[in-house]
Amino acid sequence: MKKYILFDHDGVLVETEYWYFKAGERALADVGFAMDRDQYLRDMTQGNATWAQAIAAGVDEQIIDRQREVRNAYYQEYLRTEDIEIDGVLETLDVLAGAFRMGIITTSKPDDFALIHKRRTILDYMEFHLARDDYERAKPHPEPYLRGLERFGATAAEAVVIEDSARGLESAIAAGIDCIVVANEFTASHDLSKATAKVDTFRELPTAIKGLAS
Repeated sequence: MKKYILFDHDGVLVETEYWYFKAGERALADVGFAMDRDQYLRDMTQGNATWAQAIAAGVDEQIIDRQREVRNAYYQEYLRTEDIEIDGVLETLDVLAGAFRMGIITTSKPDDFALIHKRRTILDYMEFHLARDDYERAKPHPEPYLRGLERFGATAAEAVVIEDSARGLESAIAAGIDCIVVANEFTASHDLSKATAKVDTFRELPTAIKGLAS
């Protein structure tokens, strides 16, 4: 019986993955490098993303280091100004809170995470969140979700992961946890065939989780 839910964050609870890509694309364009979106998505499945193409093309590491800060500033600009809400999240969390204990496992940087939730109430439903500084090895390694199980004192069989990307799905599978994938246009090209279940919208999660026990 499922008692615990571990949510991915970006692309699941808030629509931020596209804006993270746009921030990196903009930062690299500032130094004359055009990033290919399809290659970015392929790199993303392996835990790489913004800088992989530039590094492979021989862009100077000092330039990349400088543009990381530029990218971070652009991303926070987008977080403050763009609509990153996902329809149905709060209403569905309200339903799930009656039956499950919930937490967030994210690769977000702590300052970005704090900015996102400065005026949102998503965290009211969560017992904890683990951001990028809270574990050593990021997704697709299983460590983030294993840490989540430890925080709950739960077994893998008692938990379900909610993800939207191949990287996150691989992490959940490696941790031995059932994983439901929520459709996201930005990660639609990822291979998500190994998911335990798939849903088109966040609102479908209560039914999908209930179906895992049937």
